[in-house]
Amino acid sequence: MSALPNPVAESAAVLRDWLAPFDRVFVLTGAGCSTNSGIPDYRDADGQWKRTPPVTYQAFTGDPRVNARYWARSFIGWPRIDEARPNGVHHALAGWETRGGVSMLLTQNVDGLHQRAGSRHVIDLHGRLDGVVCLQCKAESTRAELQSRLAAANPEWANLDAGTAPDGDADLEGHDFTRFTVPACEACGGMLKPDVVFFGENVPRDRAVRAGEALKASDAMLVVGSSLMVYSGFRFARMAHEARIPLAILNRGRTRADELAALKIEEEAGAVLLAALS
Repeated sequence: MSALPNPVAESAAVLRDWLAPFDRVFVLTGAGCSTNSGIPDYRDADGQWKRTPPVTYQAFTGDPRVNARYWARSFIGWPRIDEARPNGVHHALAGWETRGGVSMLLTQNVDGLHQRAGSRHVIDLHGRLDGVVCLQCKAESTRAELQSRLAAANPEWANLDAGTAPDGDADLEGHDFTRFTVPACEACGGMLKPDVVFFGENVPRDRAVRAGEALKASDAMLVVGSSLMVYSGFRFARMAHEARIPLAILNRGRTRADELAALKIEEEAGAVLLAALS
């Protein structure tokens, strides 16, 4: 009796062959890379929202109730980001970089797991959750420091439990968020914000330019674990297509760039990458 086909092994072989001619691959990663680390993603296989879309910059800065709700949920959700560990995707890409195959890793994730796995040539397109910035004086601090201040100001919230949501959020409902105290900047009293790009906010220009230059200096582009429904990520797939840089996508479900890709693989990213890059 012949053995049943192994979809992961077959997909890995296809990806390995596709990557073989290229020495410098620009890699773009998304939320699908971190789901096996216990961090949920936002979208389903069709690229649609699984839950209410994230808070906008305008609401976060303009409505004190939204601001308090954000920080209360983040207070509960942050430890799960802090305790998350890299999975097979992160380790496979870090090992590939060590061997010289990755020109740049551009991630839409804000969890820092690529760096924890050992990747060094990383651009955090949407920033990092482990940093905090004051919107008034631009003073920077760590999320760990703010977590301690949040705990001191809100001891009655410390033992609450809630379901894990994407990007350090938590499904904390049925509480009066007006009773949650949000600390201000210790330097100037200004509003604090996680050092990430919110919806309704632009990616810093220098960050986008640096990523674009890295893409242009690459032989190919590989998208891993992203539907590319957000334009800030999709733009790089479009740039690759316009520059005739070959594009491959490894993602379960539809992406915005499917029609631009020379190769599309819909299998579990970690298993495929570990087999293809070993």
